[in-house]
This record gives sequence, structure tokens and C-alpha cells, in this order.
Amino acid sequence: MTELLTQTIWVVPIYSWIGAFLTIPWATGIVRRTGPRPAAYFNLLMTLFACIHGWLIFQASLQEAVQEIEFHWLMVADIDISFVLEVSPVSTAAMEFITSLSLLAQLYALGYMEKDWGLARFFALMGFFEGALIGIVLSNSLFLTYALLEMLTVCTLLIVGFWYAQPLALKAARDAFLTKRVGDILLLVGVVSLATFAGSLTFSDLYTWAYSANLPPLVGNLLGLALIAGPIGKCAQFPLNLWLDEAMEGPNPASVLRNSLVVTCGTYVLIKLVPIVTMVSPLTLSVLVVIGTITALGTSMVAIAQIDIKRSLSHSTSAYIGLVFIAVGMQRADIGVILLVAHAFAKALMFMSIGGVIFNTNNQNLAELGGLGSKMPATSTAFAVGIVGLIGLFPLGGFWAMSEGINAFWFDAPLLVIPFLFVNAVTALGLVRVFRLVFLGKPQAKTRRAPEVPWAMALPMVALTILTLLVPVLIRPMELLSEWEDLNLLAEVTLIISGVVGCTAGALIYLPRTWSRSIRMPLKLFQDLFAYDFYLDELYRYTIVFAVLLFSKITAWVDRYIVDGLVNLVGLGTVFSGQSLKYSVSGKSQFYVLTILLGISLLAIFITWPLNQWSLSKWSLEQWSLLIGD
Repeated sequence: MTELLTQTIWVVPIYSWIGAFLTIPWATGIVRRTGPRPAAYFNLLMTLFACIHGWLIFQASLQEAVQEIEFHWLMVADIDISFVLEVSPVSTAAMEFITSLSLLAQLYALGYMEKDWGLARFFALMGFFEGALIGIVLSNSLFLTYALLEMLTVCTLLIVGFWYAQPLALKAARDAFLTKRVGDILLLVGVVSLATFAGSLTFSDLYTWAYSANLPPLVGNLLGLALIAGPIGKCAQFPLNLWLDEAMEGPNPASVLRNSLVVTCGTYVLIKLVPIVTMVSPLTLSVLVVIGTITALGTSMVAIAQIDIKRSLSHSTSAYIGLVFIAVGMQRADIGVILLVAHAFAKALMFMSIGGVIFNTNNQNLAELGGLGSKMPATSTAFAVGIVGLIGLFPLGGFWAMSEGINAFWFDAPLLVIPFLFVNAVTALGLVRVFRLVFLGKPQAKTRRAPEVPWAMALPMVALTILTLLVPVLIRPMELLSEWEDLNLLAEVTLIISGVVGCTAGALIYLPRTWSRSIRMPLKLFQDLFAYDFYLDELYRYTIVFAVLLFSKITAWVDRYIVDGLVNLVGLGTVFSGQSLKYSVSGKSQFYVLTILLGISLLAIFITWPLNQWSLSKWSLEQWSLLIGD
């Protein structure tokens, strides 16, 4: 029975894709009389099957050794492209993690998108989205992983642009797609290079090859940078971090998955690539640490200057994943896994909470919200639990995740403790600020009649609240947490102090709503600097985008006036010669014979000219001088 379960692991992502295909008749409008809700029910049912099946496989994998299931897709000559799935406690646990959160997110979407005309289309996209995520964590082939990452990119384009009648949503979808394409193309270069060097794209074969690889330093560094470019784009890390906040233009249930699961899968791919990168390019690990540090420090400051709730939370996602990049770059993947688990549950819970606020008020501007705590007690409680679960406050998951990072680097790399403490304090400040502005204070015009969310949205929030509280219990069986006697008391106290300072600052620092746009120069300067993402968008627009547009205009001009000009010149020459020759038609045979002789003579000259030049070149200068002298 155990063997049968593990051999059917490939069916789990198929469930999601079956659910997506079953929704197509409603998504395309073929079926109208029943409304779109049956499509949502089909997708929910398939996700439930995937969750149950995945749980059984996870239990079976705990009793079995690590297995690989291989499907040969293309075998031609020396080319063998195979799809390889890994059956291990790690991959099956990640699979169950995805299906469980996806089930809650889809149930939440059933209430959130109830009155949306595109409900069936949304659930179809969610099915493809979920199937790609499951496939990524099960894949043991870099080729299959890359293909599924491309599927995620396409799904991001379609989901962010879901409300395509809104110009802002279309722009956000385009920007998100193009930004992620940069990382995907560089990753493709790395995949093709590895296929050439190693002769295989299975991770186990790549690890064996990397152990004995002897690449030139430049080639190894370029290969390592290309391999990490894909995860950098998927995880919204500097310099490809601009797409995540723009992706908040999509429906909120998709934002729940994007900020909890998509970034987690991107980091999961990075962790699987690290053994290869470590061998071929140790420099790349340092690049990961630098990128993670820049992203963590920068985006955490950007988050506190946002007035859009979803954008504020999305920037904090980039900041926390930056800490994961630091841990992975320091070859401490165990710390990265704990951070990912704690972050995923807490961030999904907070996005569901603010989704309830947006659902009831039709507004996500912090300056126009307030006083919702008494009107939406379940939602406000869920958001508060999410805050405590994310930041370093004892005893929830965020504390243990941060604690592992700080303890690991306290003596070995003390400078890396600074990003952890800084992100913890600034994130606490920003989230408490959001909680205070949204749920405390006096009700505003748009919040006076806001009720609690319906049961379809409340049930997933309650479930995630319980899971967030139980994160330390869920992490303990992984054996990734340090024992009590190994903890550094000073580090733990410092972590708690940073969280308390951040919460206190967010609760007590009074910023009137009239100060949302200050006219005082120092404050306005920093406010604009953080609010506009350090002007990265403008920097790219006036450098990279300008250079690409200039190059495209130059190539368009060359194509139009030089390439097309030469082609058109040949055509004009042919037409002109034909028009000229028609006037030479006299009807006299001797004229035709003369024309033929002239044509043959010219042709003979053109053919023999190179031979004559070669024969003349054989003559020496002395021979020519003697000939002239004679």
C-alpha cells in the first residue's frame, strides 16, 4: 500500500489541473444558466482530493527511503530529457503545505469573489497556479522545474491582469511579467549551460557533476549568477523587486498565495540549486548575502511609507525573503526553511484579514480607514495574531525563526545580525502602524457601516489563526530548532527588545492624517524616497528602458531605411532596366545578336577578372620593370 501511494505522487498536481480544465465551460461562457459557482466547487473539490492524497503520501514517505520517479519525455541520440519526481519527507511536506494553504485560499476566494463576473475564470487560473506550485516542490529535474516556473510567470500575468478593464491592472501585469522574464531568461541560460556541461538536468546528477566540475572561474561565476537570477525574480529581490507591489492590483485571494507560497517556492528552488552554486561559484553565495541584505533593509523601510495596505505588506514580504537569502547564502538552509514556514502562515493570515477590510469597505487606503476593530473583531484578531506570528515576539513562530538566524550569526558573522534586528523592528513598527490606522481610532466615512466578513472568508481566517499559533509545534518535528541550552540569552533578549521597540514606536508615534504628505523638506525627502521605492522605477526608466528604446529605434531605422532601402533599390533597378530595355526593341536581328555578344562579353569579363588578378599578382616587380624596359 505504501509503495502504491508513493508511485501515484504524480497525480497530486494533476488534480489541480483537472479542476482548472473543468472550470473552462463556465470561464469561457459556454455554460451560463447555472452561474459561475459550480466552477468554483469543482476546483475546490479537486484541491480537497489533492490535499487528502498528499497527506496519505506524506505519511507513507515517512516510512520509506527517498525515491525518484522518472518519466522519459524525449530520447533522441544522446539526448535524454526526463521528468523526475522526488518522493521524500521534505518534498511531500512541502506539497501538503501548498495544498492546505491553497484549499484555504480558494475557500476564502469563494466568499471574496462571490459577486465578481469572472469567478470561474479566476478559479481556473488558481488551479493552474496551484498545480505549478506543487510540481515545483516535487520536481527533481531542473528542466521540469524551469518549465513550471515559466507556467507560474504566465499565471502571474493572467491573475494580476484579471481585471483587464482597469488600465492600472494591465500595466501592473505587464511590468510583473517583464520583470520576472528577466530572471527567467537568465535562468534558461544557466539551464542550457548545465545541460551542456553535465549532460543531465536531474538534480542528483548535477550534484555529482558539480562535486568534480573544473570550470574556469569566469565561466563558473557567470553560471552561478545565471542560476540564481530565476529565484531572485520569483522572490522579488533587488534588483528585480519592483513587480511584487504592482502585482497587488490583482484579486486579494491571489495575493494570499503570491505572498505566502510563490516566494516560498522560488526560495525552495534556490535551496536546491545551492549545492551546485557552492561548487562552481563560491562568489555567488556572497552575492546572495549582499542581495538579501540590500533587499531586507531597503524594502522594510519602503513598507512603512506606503498608504496602500496591500503594498505595505508586499514590501515586508520582500524584506523577510531577503533574510532567507542571507541564510541560504551563508549555507544555512535550515534557518531559511524556518523563516519561510513562519512567514507563510503569518503573511497569508494578514492578507486574508486586510482582504476582509477591502471586501467590506471597498477601500485599501490607510488614510481613509479606521475604527474597524469593534465592527470586525474576528478580522482584527486575525491580523493581530499575524503580526505577533511574524515578528520576533516570544513564543510564536516568528520569534523562533528570527532566533535561529541571530544565534547562528551572533559570533560567526555579527554584521549579519543587524539586518535581522532591523527588519524585525521596522516590520513591527509598520504592521502596528497599519493595525492602529485600520482597526483603532474613530470610524471614517467609509468604515461606519462595515460588518464582519461572511463565513466563507471567516472560516479560513480562523483556521490560519490556529495554524499561526501552532507554528512552533509544527516546526519542532523538523528538528531544525536549537535546544534550550544552546540558545544565546543575550541574542534572545536583543531580539525581543527590537520587536518591543518596533511595536511601541508603531503604537505611540502619532502621525496625523494631515501629515500624510508633509511639506517640510527633510521629512518630505525621506518620505518620498521610501514611498517611491528609492526611485528605482524612475532609475530603470531613464537608464535601462531608455537604452532599450533607443536601441530599438536605431535598429528600426536601420531596418527601414538601410535594409529595406537596399532591397527596394534592387527592385527599382530591375524595374528601371526593364523599362529601359523595352525602348531598344527594334525588330532587327543584327541588333539582337550584338546585344547577346555584349552580354556574353561582360559576363566573361566578370568571371575571368579574379583569375586575371591572381595571374598578374604572380608577376614580380622586377619582371614588370624588365618588360617596360624592353
